[in-house]
Amino acid sequence: MSAIQCVVGLGNPGPKYAETRHNAGFWFVDELARANGVVMRAENKFSGELARIRGPVGDCWLLKPMTYMNHSGRSVSALCNFYRILPANLLVVYDELDLAPGMMRLKSGGGHGGHNGLRDICSALGSKDFQRLRMGIGHPGHKEAVVGYVLSPPGKTEHAAIAAGISEALRQWDLIQSGELQKAMNALHAAT
Repeated sequence: MSAIQCVVGLGNPGPKYAETRHNAGFWFVDELARANGVVMRAENKFSGELARIRGPVGDCWLLKPMTYMNHSGRSVSALCNFYRILPANLLVVYDELDLAPGMMRLKSGGGHGGHNGLRDICSALGSKDFQRLRMGIGHPGHKEAVVGYVLSPPGKTEHAAIAAGISEALRQWDLIQSGELQKAMNALHAAT
């Protein structure tokens, strides 16, 4: 079991994107920071916003890359290289079209599933062996509609479901951070 030393939330910077579905990873990191009483601050060295929280198994960095989704790997690899964080100790949180809004699924390793942020991180790290928290945002139904869908805000009901999913994942945070992913998965999958 590898403790999580860094949580990366994926999204796009700027007010234009703040409320869009593609920024669900940012929403999770913001809530985790808030729950731990820390503030995300711009850190140019890592091309992102950064904070550090303390947990029962040690410190954990929170990172929101400010590079735009397709270049997230630059920010993630800069931080991981600087602090010598191995892929196994990294948790990437991102929006997942193939899950209903609010469903949260932990996963260890795997491909990028067409997600450009994940694709860039795999490439920059030279590894796919990091942990993932997939946040369900639902699917528009047609492939052609995906770009417009992820870059628009969720409706009221969807937003409430996503917020509830984030709350449930935060309840499992101690298990997640300590690397007890199977226990956390069981609890999360039962709840969402």
